[in-house]
Amino acid sequence: MGIIVANLFLTLDGVYQAPGGREEDTEGNFAFGGWQAPVSDEEAGTAIGEEIAKIDALLLGRKTYDIFAAYWPHQSDEVGGTLNRVPKFVVSKSLTAPGWAGTTVLPDATAAGRLRDEYGEVHMFGSGVLIRSLLAADVLDRLHVWLYPVTLGQGKRLFDAGTIPVSFRLAEPARSFPKGAVSLVYERAGDVETREMG
Repeated sequence: MGIIVANLFLTLDGVYQAPGGREEDTEGNFAFGGWQAPVSDEEAGTAIGEEIAKIDALLLGRKTYDIFAAYWPHQSDEVGGTLNRVPKFVVSKSLTAPGWAGTTVLPDATAAGRLRDEYGEVHMFGSGVLIRSLLAADVLDRLHVWLYPVTLGQGKRLFDAGTIPVSFRLAEPARSFPKGAVSLVYERAGDVETREMG
């Protein structure tokens, strides 16, 4: 059985909105699009490229799919080659005719979970709403957080009101990069436990 891996570029205050460009996602008058590049470096870029090279299938929520479908079909670099080659899946109740070649529309998180029966590594990027749905359906296997040393004070946050209580365990050693970014790979570890300290 395969795994579903959510890759998320996250600020210290939990914002994942528009890391890649100023106009990527301006919803809510978000003023900090493109926040990732100034705090990224070549070593981190190489590590992200290595993660992308593992993809057997790409899974996205509707908003991220629209962003990716407008950009990646026109890119011919190594990352673009991978994303254009692999099968793509978008969870949406409204999309009927996806324009990015090789895309299949799925109705919900449960259907997305069944992709593990067909593919070794199903990777996601962004798609915070879908990540929360996959966690609720208990079909997200890994959460790969790329944590960057910046706070924004506004924007879409991964874990907000309504997040289900879940505990995680570190699945790989943490990696740090020259400009302060940290790669953290977590696997779901079950329910949240409580006890007194000491």
